[in-house]
Amino acid sequence: MDQKQLPKLSSYRWVILAIVALLDATSNYIQFQVSALAVQIMPALHISPAQLQSLGMAPMLIAVFLSIPAGSLADKFGAKKIVTFGLIVSLIGAFGRLIATNFVTLMIMLLLFGVYMALLNANTLKIFGAWFKQDTNLAMGVFFASASIGIILTRITSPLFPSVKAAYTFSSILLLVLAVCWMVFIKDAPQDEQIPQAQIKQGKSESSLDFFKKAAHSKMTWIVAVSVGVGMGASEAFSNIMPTALAARGMTVIQGNSVAAIATIGSLCGSLFGPAIIGKAKKAKPIMIVVTLIAGLLIALTWFIPLGLPLTISLVLGGLFGAMTGPLMQAMPITFPEIGPKYAGSAGGLIGTVSLLFSYCVPVIISMIAGRDFMLTFIIQGIVLMLTTIFIGILPDANAAKNARRGK
Repeated sequence: MDQKQLPKLSSYRWVILAIVALLDATSNYIQFQVSALAVQIMPALHISPAQLQSLGMAPMLIAVFLSIPAGSLADKFGAKKIVTFGLIVSLIGAFGRLIATNFVTLMIMLLLFGVYMALLNANTLKIFGAWFKQDTNLAMGVFFASASIGIILTRITSPLFPSVKAAYTFSSILLLVLAVCWMVFIKDAPQDEQIPQAQIKQGKSESSLDFFKKAAHSKMTWIVAVSVGVGMGASEAFSNIMPTALAARGMTVIQGNSVAAIATIGSLCGSLFGPAIIGKAKKAKPIMIVVTLIAGLLIALTWFIPLGLPLTISLVLGGLFGAMTGPLMQAMPITFPEIGPKYAGSAGGLIGTVSLLFSYCVPVIISMIAGRDFMLTFIIQGIVLMLTTIFIGILPDANAAKNARRGK
């Protein structure tokens, strides 16, 4: 059988992807404005370095609590309505930064801003599954890459603004424009395609809790969540310690941050092109295992690689190989028979909560074990990332569903 038997995809899917990706890039742009503008923010609001870190993590913190209800509510009412509500709340937080006068008020505003990020991230699988079907992996890759683009643009543009308020105003207006685009142009599913509806049981419609229970009973979804979380935790720990470790090897802070920023390019390319490259293979699992092992090995060897071009190349390649499997893992639950499009929001919410918890815990555990021994820290981080290959081996092949549709 040939590929013509795969479902025909609506061309409107590119509008959906563009708006979702731009919203994700903007969310990361706003989140990382805190660190990019730290030199002005810290003295103006009289905040400490520890408080600055808390502000930077605020949008992620709120996602820990909102991801599961966000996915379950979207399964019942539709992703567009749920994310629209989140955008309204987040706009209040984004513009509210302009009147923040201290750590507490800015923290409140950033927590409010993080609402739409949590609701959108929990439901990307549901949205892309409806519009991209067999190409969900590709859409998820673009979504992952958009986060890196937002971070890079923040670093580039932040010094160009005359003041912190000017920077806040620009990003808030950008979010407002994209929020209007979401409300006007986003649709939950292509025309003439039915969205799976809640079932009527004993005279009552399925509740949001019923949707979550279905996802929570999927063992494979839990494996995906833990795998993504362990991988995110290892990557988060590596990114956080890298500038400090490079400084310990003789680099200046500016040089260390520059090298770390260059490594982001590898992650961007891995997210963007990884799903397409792996998707062409008959079996994805062997490739996913190999690239993850290479990425983990490169992280483990970071302390031993000579400074300069060799280290830069190693970091770029590590980012490239390390980011190739993330979109595929995140997209996988929609292919599970017990999940499908109907429960994809709940599955995405579950993965979001579990993975964020791991991304907080794994770096802390690694730092407790290794202390300030940077060599040991990198080795443990690399080993932790390589451990995710165990989960990849247990899960179904990422290309199995697509090949089944083709009749291969």
